[in-house]
Order: sequence, then C-alpha cells, then structure tokens
Amino acid sequence: MRIVAPDPVRVIAIVVVILFADGCSSSQGTSTPSSTKAHATGLEGTQPQRTDAEVTSLLSGIRQRGSILGDPTAPVTVQYFADLQCPYCRRFTLRVLPSLIQSYVRQGKLKIEYRSLETATRNPETFMIQQVAALAAGKQNKMWNFIDLFYHEQSRENSGYVSERYLRGLAQRVRGLDLIGWTGARGDPELVVALTSDAHAASKASMTSTPSFLVTTTGHAPYVSAIERLLRG
Repeated sequence: MRIVAPDPVRVIAIVVVILFADGCSSSQGTSTPSSTKAHATGLEGTQPQRTDAEVTSLLSGIRQRGSILGDPTAPVTVQYFADLQCPYCRRFTLRVLPSLIQSYVRQGKLKIEYRSLETATRNPETFMIQQVAALAAGKQNKMWNFIDLFYHEQSRENSGYVSERYLRGLAQRVRGLDLIGWTGARGDPELVVALTSDAHAASKASMTSTPSFLVTTTGHAPYVSAIERLLRG
C-alpha cells in the first residue's frame, strides 16, 4: 500500500492513493478469495428478489449522476477503480461499501466515483462489453444499481459467465431502468472513451491492481481518516 502526496503547486486538495495489499493485478494472475470460490455461475442458484431488494434499499434516496454516487458538493471524493470480474472488488463492494454509503455518502459527507481498470478480466473485448454495460446504465443514473447487482451475481473470473444473457438479465432487474434506452446507450462511443480515460488516470496514479482508491478532500473533513481505514479493509 502506498500513499502518494500531491504536487502542492498544481493540486489544492489532499490526494491519497490507497492500494489493497491483496487484489486483482493487471500484470499477473489472480486468485479468487475463498469466500467467493463457490459462488453460483450467472444468475442460477441465487435469490434474485432478496438481492434486488437489498440493492434497492442500499441506494434508495441517494443521488446518482453517471458513475458518481452521492451529493456532488460532498467535501470528500473517492474514485473507486475496479474490474467487474475482480473477486476482491466484489468483496469490497459487498462487505465494506455499504458502511461507507450508510455512514458517509447518505450523510452528504462523501461521494464515490466508479472507474474501470482492467485486471481480472483477461479478454479486453469482454472487459469493454461488461464495463460499457454498466456505464450505459449510468446514462439513466442507475449505474450503481447495475454494478452492485453484478458483484452480487459474480462468478469465477474468465469462466465465460459474462454473456449477453447475463448482462441483459441484470439490466432487467434494475428497478426503473428503461431497457430500450440502456440497449441504445451501449453503442455510445463516448463510453469507450471513458474506459480509456479511466485507464490513463489509473496509470498516472501508478495503479495496477483492483480495488484501488483515489481519495480527494477539498475542505476540513475530520472523518477522512475513518474513511481511509474502511477503504483499507
């Protein structure tokens, strides 16, 4: 784990890069945490109604705009770099993220931006398709619902479970998502550009694994250290 100090000439805010000691790496093979090895493939063997209700409850009433969750004026921003097939991202999203959302995002103290970084997914085309599917949901401000469902239903990375049927099945379960609009948005070339932008941002911050986090604060926020501790797991 490294903490990178900002250039005081160019950056007024405090910027901290947090890298997990364990995680999916873009430069070497990944290992699936034991807690997810037995997870069901695709949508079979799950309890979708219970999961859908859990996701809806977690995010209900919180503002979304594209890939950003939370009040746009929140004094602390966390950029969450992740791969939808990364099992460590799943573990963070299901075990740690709810605490961040309830304690800080819902209170207007923190906003979180989801950014894509290819690590666990070994096929670049599959990576693009799955991440763009999430970004397309963001066109209707439903991206966080989509990615949360994806992580709930995640299977072993690169096992072929990410199919069109799988992605469309998730989209159908996002409450309030217009499927026709979502399908059309997936062809928007700007979404592919966003993936490239995320990759450049990760490279600039020397991030090579997921989940990784870029924390920025623009004001007096005494709870930042508590947020950092949660991010470190």
